[in-house]
Amino acid sequence: MPDGRHTEIRPPARPFRRRPRALAAAGLLGVLLATGACGASSDSGSLSDSKAAPPQAAGAAAKSADRSSGKAGSAPAPGSAVAVHVIRTATLYVEVESVPEAVSAARGVAEAAGGLVAEETTERVDDTHDASHLVLRVPQARYDEVLRDLAGAGKLVSRTSNAKDVTGQVVDVESRIATQRASVARVRDLMDKAEKLTDVVTLEGELSSRQAALESLLAQQESLKDRTTLATVTLELSEPEADAGDPDGETGFLDALGGGWDAFVTMLRWIMVAVGATAPFLATAAVLVLLWRLLRRRPARRSTAFPEATKTAEAPPAP
Repeated sequence: MPDGRHTEIRPPARPFRRRPRALAAAGLLGVLLATGACGASSDSGSLSDSKAAPPQAAGAAAKSADRSSGKAGSAPAPGSAVAVHVIRTATLYVEVESVPEAVSAARGVAEAAGGLVAEETTERVDDTHDASHLVLRVPQARYDEVLRDLAGAGKLVSRTSNAKDVTGQVVDVESRIATQRASVARVRDLMDKAEKLTDVVTLEGELSSRQAALESLLAQQESLKDRTTLATVTLELSEPEADAGDPDGETGFLDALGGGWDAFVTMLRWIMVAVGATAPFLATAAVLVLLWRLLRRRPARRSTAFPEATKTAEAPPAP
């Protein structure tokens, strides 16, 4: 009897205890299969749409994906630290005693600060003094120091400086570059999956235009980086027009003597020029006068050589 009770009680207890576990496992398996089926159907549907869609639809799908991704990555994350980007420029007009020496000193200041001379032009003004135009590119950290050194090279006539904050423009260009790179990657992925020739041609055109836009953005980024990393200093150097030893402009004895000597030499030079210009005419006139005198003297000599014959020929016959 104990064995009979044991065999009658255990069979119904086993299915009663294992049934909830079996149901839970079956439910979980069903959920996993449904999730995988939905994901596979969405992936296969998108792939089939990209393969079977016409070229216009493929391009429109790529553009719509770009717009959605651009909205997500257009602004920086809140609370993130954004570096400040500033473009600094300055213009200095300095009067120096010697322009060549000042140019050499300015070049040394720029190179010592880690910069360079981007442009240099030196010319002679009115044959009396020199003037030079320099464009220096110096690091932003040494900007103020370089301005002090350049202004102290002589007499500072004028100074103009400007600072422009382009942080927003730099952030916008960086965001657009990231979006454009993602757009180029998506178009290339669609090209790898496309099977129709028309889809490939259309996607190649989209890739070319987006690659050109990306290169333009990269050029803007490089230009902004250059202008925000190196400040631009324009330096105008000139020599004083008045004599530095005589600031009042008074004329002394030596100055008057030098001016008179210069005038005398100039007058002699012009006289020599005038004589040289008229010499051929004077020589021709002298030769003509000499010939005319010779021709006048020849008949007079003939008359003096035969006076008696002349008188006999002229005397009247006797009666």
